[in-house]
Amino acid sequence: MNILAAGIMIGFAALGAALGNSFLFSKYVEGITRQPEVRGTLFGQTMILFGLIEALPIIGVGIGILLAFGII
Repeated sequence: MNILAAGIMIGFAALGAALGNSFLFSKYVEGITRQPEVRGTLFGQTMILFGLIEALPIIGVGIGILLAFGII
């Protein structure tokens, strides 16, 4: 049962990261097309948000691996 729970947790973490990143970068490109002069500012903010979006799935994958090996 732990293996199944870990697989579901890792799968949903990957799905959440994919959806979050796709939404973030679609809005980034949309912002650049509307106002090309703020490209540098948007890029910095996008990279900060990219790191925040990726942090939670990495934690979820780590907990899923711990669950799969029976440590938790």
